[in-house]
Amino acid sequence: MLNAVILVGGEGTRLRPLTERMPKPMLPLLGRPLIDYTFDHLRSAGVGKAILACGYLPTQIQAHFGENAEGLELEYRVEPEPLGTGGGIRFGADGLDRTFLALNGDSLREADLARLIEFHRDRGAAATILLTPVDDPSRFGLVRVDDQGRVTGFLEKPKPEEIDTNLINAGLYVLEPEVLDLVPEGKQVSIERDVFPILADRGRLCALALPGYWLDVGTPASYLQAHLDLLERSAGNNIGPAVEGGDIELVPPVMAETEVVIEDGARVGPLVYLGAGSRVGSGAVVERVALLPGAVIPSGARIAGAIVSPEFGVIAA
Repeated sequence: MLNAVILVGGEGTRLRPLTERMPKPMLPLLGRPLIDYTFDHLRSAGVGKAILACGYLPTQIQAHFGENAEGLELEYRVEPEPLGTGGGIRFGADGLDRTFLALNGDSLREADLARLIEFHRDRGAAATILLTPVDDPSRFGLVRVDDQGRVTGFLEKPKPEEIDTNLINAGLYVLEPEVLDLVPEGKQVSIERDVFPILADRGRLCALALPGYWLDVGTPASYLQAHLDLLERSAGNNIGPAVEGGDIELVPPVMAETEVVIEDGARVGPLVYLGAGSRVGSGAVVERVALLPGAVIPSGARIAGAIVSPEFGVIAA
């Protein structure tokens, strides 16, 4: 059985106030917790067990999912203190004796993980990084590889003249247990800065770019983008009998959960998600908006490009 260690210990400070009382993995995304999409991806790759290295507000995750997520066995390990990515992986992977996956719990991915694992084993690597191309690599750390897929170097937050690749670390790794020997127990360690350079020097670190959607959900803008991207994949409007309303205009794609109210004269869409129990007032105009469950748009309001929370109101993206 293939195991995965998921890092879910961060406080999600860039997403505050949404994460003041809710851990980032539990933020709703089209009616499902964000981390549920990661569980889907892992199940599709044949992962049978996920160990969640928790830190911030861990009981909410456990209370929602319990010990099994539609066939994916779940185990929760709560860090006594923040341990960084390397320390968190060691903490979560304690006791594993075969190849495993390690990944950040706040990204959406669709890469072929079976292909990544096969590449890792063919190269005899100790660790293999999933790479993804981005339009603006200056905001990320670049990973340089040779023609065999072995990592030759890293470049953090490059200047424009230094950019010679658009491939970045996608926050998912195939690891052998021997990697854990490079992480002191109970210490705060970054696997990216403290461990991977050692493995690269030894010729034991590989990386592979694979096609497929990828998004790091770490800011209000990317959280909204996740909603919009998923909405764009939907066909037309998905509202069923959920919406109560009269003379309204729906511009697809629009998705609505249960007990949604859209009042007369409102125009909703394109690219709008209406969480359960949300309301759009009369004459309001909303587009490229995610209404979290229970959120309210006042009558006559015009809102575009935002998250709307029942607690915190409009959060500009």
